[in-house]
Amino acid sequence: MVRLVFAAAIAAFMTAPALADNHACELDRPVVFANLNWGSAQFHTALAKYIVENGYGCAVDAIPGDTIPLINGVARGDADVIMEIWTANPAQAWIDAEAEGKTVALGTTFNDAAEGWFVPTSVVSGPDAVAPDLKSVADLVKYKDLFADPEEPGKGRFYNCPAGWQCEVVNSKKLAAYGLDEHFTNFRPGTGDALAAAAESAAKRNKPAVFYYWNPSWLTGKYEFTRLQEDPFDRATWDAMMAADEPEAATAYPVSRVVVGANTAFAAAAPALAEFFSDYASSTNETAAALAFMRDNDGDADAAVLNFLKTQEATWSGWVPDAVADRIRAALGAS
Repeated sequence: MVRLVFAAAIAAFMTAPALADNHACELDRPVVFANLNWGSAQFHTALAKYIVENGYGCAVDAIPGDTIPLINGVARGDADVIMEIWTANPAQAWIDAEAEGKTVALGTTFNDAAEGWFVPTSVVSGPDAVAPDLKSVADLVKYKDLFADPEEPGKGRFYNCPAGWQCEVVNSKKLAAYGLDEHFTNFRPGTGDALAAAAESAAKRNKPAVFYYWNPSWLTGKYEFTRLQEDPFDRATWDAMMAADEPEAATAYPVSRVVVGANTAFAAAAPALAEFFSDYASSTNETAAALAFMRDNDGDADAAVLNFLKTQEATWSGWVPDAVADRIRAALGAS
């Protein structure tokens, strides 16, 4: 029965007529967004809200919270849309809701989210590069003196995640698997801000540092970093690495496609909005640039949205019909 309801809803979504000429909102209630509590999701939520409100004439609302409660809220219909579902390792709540036909994946928020070990690009590329042959984690041993730990003579320093973060566990296992734990101190900053500060300081001063980070982020949007190569992600190797006390092999973090999730009934009831969310297609670099703008503007997602809409029209105008784009331009002109 669930599958039949799901199939009918999707069929309605795929075959429904285009939005009427007046582009009035299809719903007589607000479109409710699940407002996840990290920077990239807050930016994309604010961006989609602006487009839905000013382009499609809908009232909008948002429910702030954490991943699992908000996914469950979308499945129940308490919220209509969630702007970031990470598909490489999706939350079980999303897997269950999608299997039951309660939710559906629509567009791509960004398709190449990445985690890994980074160095300032100036260290490995350009006229002043001090390590032009540093390409991969396998090369780090011969460059340990370049990344010297001021508190551990004879060792380099690797900036890991703070203790308590899952990435700290992963990176510690990688250090062992790559045979780097004898050559590098496993330095764990006290906070995420401290980790970012170490990386930012190295980038500003063109100094060597090797550290874990992720993209998109304000840091990767503001500075040039190079991710060191690892063997491509392999699930079996990853699982064995995580299960072992002394892992012998490691693999890269998975690259994740991040998608827009929606309540299935909402997608069927509002086909023009569902089409917009299906056509939504940003990138990691665009998102990182928006996060850097937020960083420089007191974390203001709304200000980043206005900047994006005014400077990246070639991107967002492809998500909506011409009449909707005209409405957005008019709203921007009045802002």
